[in-house]
Amino acid sequence: MSRFSPPGVYPPQEDTALLAEALGDEPLPPGARVLDVGTGSGALALDAARLGSRVTAVDVSWRATLAARVNALLAGQPVRVRRGNLFDPVRGQSFDLILANPPYVPAPPRAGAPRGAARAWDAGPDGRLLLDRICLEAPALLRPGGVLLLVHSALSGPDRTLGRLRAAGLKATVVRRRRIAFGRVLRARREWLCERGLLSAADETEELVVIRAELPR
Repeated sequence: MSRFSPPGVYPPQEDTALLAEALGDEPLPPGARVLDVGTGSGALALDAARLGSRVTAVDVSWRATLAARVNALLAGQPVRVRRGNLFDPVRGQSFDLILANPPYVPAPPRAGAPRGAARAWDAGPDGRLLLDRICLEAPALLRPGGVLLLVHSALSGPDRTLGRLRAAGLKATVVRRRRIAFGRVLRARREWLCERGLLSAADETEELVVIRAELPR
């Protein structure tokens, strides 16, 4: 059954699949509490729910929360969907696993924060508009032994992500790497990325990474 993904909602892509592989490697007990932040159409939230987890899915877009609710209903999975900015709807809660596939492709400077559909694609000039917030805020929502699984492009600084998570006291490492052909967004920004030195004219692929960060018990 195809997932409902209306215009402006990030559909499942290669990064979603890579993060789903990492999710499948996690030894989650039945009933584990899982947070899927920036859920989009809810694909990862549904994968976690099928593993027997109690899943909360969050997105800032009302279209995305609608899509996630519809897809959970179609799949017969009890996913709790909340609309809000990153971790705002779950302050004071704790989770065994946090899944995050935020916007990460560097974007040309613009006036003000991204709005509408651009929120799914624009990640600031260095691609870290939300990545740095996740590194800062996610550790406080993890239970002892809890894990953050985060996917993003090598263009947006995996070493910075690792450094920030380790500085927060987490054990962080890259657990997945995959090179993929340029998608629509990256193709549209290719000239600008080359001007910034993030790509060369010969590049045809980008590298995705999944970072696993665990809060010690």
